[in-house]
Amino acid sequence: MSPEETILKNYHNVAMVGVSSNEEHPSFRVFSYLTLQGYNVIPVNPNEQEVMGKTSYPDLLSIPGEVEVVDIFRKPDQVMPIIGQAIEIGVKAVWMQEGIVNEEAAARAKDAGLLVVMGKCMRKQLINLSGQNHAVKIGKKT
Repeated sequence: MSPEETILKNYHNVAMVGVSSNEEHPSFRVFSYLTLQGYNVIPVNPNEQEVMGKTSYPDLLSIPGEVEVVDIFRKPDQVMPIIGQAIEIGVKAVWMQEGIVNEEAAARAKDAGLLVVMGKCMRKQLINLSGQNHAVKIGKKT
């Protein structure tokens, strides 16, 4: 089983770092879709109060409860501190969205025993995995 399949099939508590409440942003569309598919998606963005009625936290360390996956919508050069926090709170996986590749951060996460996905959209991978070729579209293309 690929890391993508393992993550999407086995882990459902997802902290989304860098999510926006702006419906036009890809992060909002991914957040919406995952939520509609039954995932518990936790917004993490110090500039947001809430996203889709869920309280937004300033960082991973502030989240009460379990986080299994950290889905990252930040620039590649901003990923390393997020990886550090992900390791600290004991997540099982980190997922860097499309366009986000940081080999050094990925190596650090892998060395800590985390599953790592880079440069792929979680929403698109879930649609592909579930075979929903005509999935309900949330907003525009991600």
